[in-house]
Amino acid sequence: MGRLPRGLSGQQVRQALERVGFEFSRQKGSHMILNRMDPRARVVIPDHREIRIGTLQQILRDAGLSVEDFEKLL
Repeated sequence: MGRLPRGLSGQQVRQALERVGFEFSRQKGSHMILNRMDPRARVVIPDHREIRIGTLQQILRDAGLSVEDFEKLL
């Protein structure tokens, strides 16, 4: 498993996930909710200037992506 990229903003993570089929659903406060129909998944991304590493790990887990797959999307 590779190292997670550091210094990513919420918008950068959102754009990467949209490349694999996630669609922006709504935003409540500073949290963006993205959904994917097949396979079904929901991801919550904080709209911050920099996403913490632990938060990014959980986002990738919820999205069903490996670190390598995610890096290819950036």
